[in-house]
Amino acid sequence: MNEKTKNAITRTRKSIGTHFSMCVQPSFIIGTNNEDGSYNFAPITWVSATCEKEDYLIVISIFGTKRTKQNINRTGIFSANLVSVDMLALMDYFGTRHAADGKKDDVSYTVSKGEVLDVPVLGASRWVYECKVEKSVDIGESTTYFCKIKNIQVDENFFCKDTYDVDLTKLDPVIYSGKYHSIGALLGQIGEFI
Repeated sequence: MNEKTKNAITRTRKSIGTHFSMCVQPSFIIGTNNEDGSYNFAPITWVSATCEKEDYLIVISIFGTKRTKQNINRTGIFSANLVSVDMLALMDYFGTRHAADGKKDDVSYTVSKGEVLDVPVLGASRWVYECKVEKSVDIGESTTYFCKIKNIQVDENFFCKDTYDVDLTKLDPVIYSGKYHSIGALLGQIGEFI
């Protein structure tokens, strides 16, 4: 047995079925405009990113017939407001109140317009994407949107040199995987653990 094999980790696993969905997902509150010009917010955790040439695309999936989905289909634009731990109560509020229940204004929050797109932006979010849909794919009742990032707004106290310099511990995002989690420590950069 060589040194590499001796120090390698081997875990014993078991099959648990395909109904489990342990997908680590950042939490966002998606902002859209209703037909009457009022704003609508809904938490969405099926959010990711992909790359097309040199541009990043935001990818979101929405199930069912939510007002948010209807608004995105109609306008083709939305804001994706990253949820930090201090926004968890607001996310939970938006997630338990539906557009059919009436205006979501039982709690205090501030809203402004996007700097590039006519989308509602939450004042509490530390990182906001303004997005325009480029393509959508329907699978059953779920729609996945591939979206160009038209603008990114960040808290004025947050600094990063580039994509590889983003310190998530400073953004303090809520991570969802059936339950809410936070990120506790910056572990290092690529190549530091070889």
